[in-house]
Amino acid sequence: MTNDWAAQKRKVKVNGRQMAYVERGEGRPIVLLHGNPTSSFLWRDVMAECDGLGRLIAPDLIGMGDSDKLPDPGPDTYIFQTHRSFVEGFLDAVGVTEDAILVIHDWGSALGFDWANRHRDAVAGIAYMEGIVKPLADWTEFNPQAAPLFQGFRSDKGEELILDRNLFVEKVLVGSILRDLTEAEKDEYRRPFPNREDRWPTLTWPRQIPVAGEPADVVGIVSDYSAWMAENDLPKLFVNAEPGAILIGAPRDFCRSWQNQKEVTVKGSHFIQEDSGTEIGKAIANWLGAMP
Repeated sequence: MTNDWAAQKRKVKVNGRQMAYVERGEGRPIVLLHGNPTSSFLWRDVMAECDGLGRLIAPDLIGMGDSDKLPDPGPDTYIFQTHRSFVEGFLDAVGVTEDAILVIHDWGSALGFDWANRHRDAVAGIAYMEGIVKPLADWTEFNPQAAPLFQGFRSDKGEELILDRNLFVEKVLVGSILRDLTEAEKDEYRRPFPNREDRWPTLTWPRQIPVAGEPADVVGIVSDYSAWMAENDLPKLFVNAEPGAILIGAPRDFCRSWQNQKEVTVKGSHFIQEDSGTEIGKAIANWLGAMP
């Protein structure tokens, strides 16, 4: 399956770089956005249940999956603003301009919510899971088991932990899935990050988490879309994870207050597509089928 997935990918030029993506079907665009440290591969079981519902489009974020790496990477290469620019350019390049359904997870949720907030007339609905729904007041609103490790990633130890030891792929990813990944699946997630410099996206992402007012630009962006999501009547599907990892506690209480929202619960920690991909896909299909 892993080799088959890579073979399906197309490429499109965005901001002078090649972005990889899987596309199949036609009709209403259904855009699936992954986060850290994954790729479009994460969506494979979800997409299998959504075949025939529209034009399924799952990109690899820049520097991730089979999309190009950016040159001379460092701490500021893969910040949120950079990914935002590439997602904007990608959706423009593939012609997503109206009636879009967004299916979003992890940092893909922040990118998707932000794009929707800035293109309100282009969005018809949002399905989200284990996402970033609001800035965190402080680390007490983050998963208590994970908070010390993520604070370590944001410290001067982060480069050793992630760039040298590839910890986000080798420990965080596999430790946030209830089942055991096969070796082939692990290898597919490792494949984009063989070298130290390739791993900068996976280090920069945890340093962009909007917590306790930092980083200020990301806090502002998330605050803006958070306020909009709390007041709009856009159709929403919240895929709640049990036990879940990041969309729990105060953030979950907040997003449960959103209007015109259906909720389903599936088994999973954070990378819930690996534990309940079929169930997530069926929930999305049912939600879309009931949408006027």
